[in-house]
Amino acid sequence: MKHRTSFALDEITARRLKTLASRWNVSQAEVVRRSVERAERAPDPDAPDPVAQLRQLHESGGGMVAERTQKWISEIREDRKHWRL
Repeated sequence: MKHRTSFALDEITARRLKTLASRWNVSQAEVVRRSVERAERAPDPDAPDPVAQLRQLHESGGGMVAERTQKWISEIREDRKHWRL
């Protein structure tokens, strides 16, 4: 199924579209399809950066306090001893 669509491009974009079609040896419509698919799969630029969020958590002093952290690590180590059996 095909949907015919018309849209206006500035001269530079139209030239870039033709260049890509020639380089990839496909139609201009295929260049648009591939570009839309690639853009859709790209990471969301507005999504929060997990590394930045973790850094912010550390800087804010959030998370576990030292005593609780040590207790948690000890519990994990004990649990892991049983995994190896």
